[in-house]
Amino acid sequence: MSAGATVSAAGVTVGAQPAVAVDPGTLDWTEARARVYAAGRAAAPEPVELPLAEADGQTLADPLTTLTDLPAFPTSSVDGWAVCGPGPWRIVGRVLAGGTPPPLPGDGTAVEIATGAMLPDGATGVLRVEESSRTADGLVSGTLRETPEWRDPGEEAYAGEELLPAGTAVDPGVIGLAASCGYDTLRVRRAPRAALIIFGDELLTAGRPGAGRVRDSLGPSVPAWLRRYGCTATADVVGPVADTLDAHVAALRQALETADLVCTTGGTMNGPVDHLHPTLAALGAEYVVNTVAVRPGFPMLLARVAGADGRTRFVAGLPGNPQSAIVATVSLVAPLLAGLRGRPMPELPQVTLAEPVAGRGDHTHLALVRVDPVRGTAHPVRHVGSAMLRGLAQADGFAVIAPGTEGRPGDRVPVVPLPLLPGERFQGGDR
Repeated sequence: MSAGATVSAAGVTVGAQPAVAVDPGTLDWTEARARVYAAGRAAAPEPVELPLAEADGQTLADPLTTLTDLPAFPTSSVDGWAVCGPGPWRIVGRVLAGGTPPPLPGDGTAVEIATGAMLPDGATGVLRVEESSRTADGLVSGTLRETPEWRDPGEEAYAGEELLPAGTAVDPGVIGLAASCGYDTLRVRRAPRAALIIFGDELLTAGRPGAGRVRDSLGPSVPAWLRRYGCTATADVVGPVADTLDAHVAALRQALETADLVCTTGGTMNGPVDHLHPTLAALGAEYVVNTVAVRPGFPMLLARVAGADGRTRFVAGLPGNPQSAIVATVSLVAPLLAGLRGRPMPELPQVTLAEPVAGRGDHTHLALVRVDPVRGTAHPVRHVGSAMLRGLAQADGFAVIAPGTEGRPGDRVPVVPLPLLPGERFQGGDR
């Protein structure tokens, strides 16, 4: 133990050399995104086999390939008559969906057939019922259309054909497609479990702010952001945690027992009550990213912790200022979760700036904008201070202004869309 070091009630050495070496370098925003995505991919949990009904919201671990031709057999696409040769045709039976019909006996014969029913061998055409006439003595006549009225085997896909790649989000459409291919289960990567810890004695969890205390806005909102990024967020938010090292260590250690990702708010600086860095040291954490050259959002971090079961857990340190915390969420948490889920790195759509956007020197500037979905143009919003949420509530995403540049009207720039509800798609720009 170094001179002057003491041991707290939680068994944490206070005042000694930290166990985690703080990276003095500040990462470029683009590099930070790539680094956390790679860390997520490396730590992605093993796939599990789930029944189709339980796979919604998960991620395909393997490509979805057909187990048979689609359709697997020739099927009628209309209600009518399967006929053989030229007409008129003598009716010799009926074919309903779900059965295997006998072959047609020869030219001049027909069977009544339902949509989706298997076409009998020997059929040369299907006559629509509304375009046919039937005589009392059991004959059918009509003119066949030039386009065949049935579906051939493999018309949609052939057996073994890849329909969707690994990393595809499983939604009801994917589930239906898998069922049509003959699947009963899917190998998927489960959505990560997330927890949230709020640091800061000055925060109120209810009522109006005042008398030196501010209302916690991240506790109610961050879990919703995490759910939109595909997490299974815990129902309870921990905190506000007391501004002591012991309390920080205890809260984070407990959250890491059940969560794949723990987000914390505040404490990312090195002030007198900022205990996140010493807490990570006490837990033997390793920094993936420690400080990113982005404004707002400085400073933010992502660290990994080895669990007792051998699996890697992550801690995302979000700044205490509300808009800065969301910048850290879209910058670090979003690509990390994509990696953990086995999904592609999120691509950034392009938009055209309709108004100037200031640069931030050597830092990337993430500027809140509203996007005109028709014109694909981005308009900066007001009230965008790092402690403000008014602009965020009106915005569609963050325009990315590269270091050393300014955004001029007409410039094409990337935009980081704010996360939407499952199934929604960002409509503001093109790829």
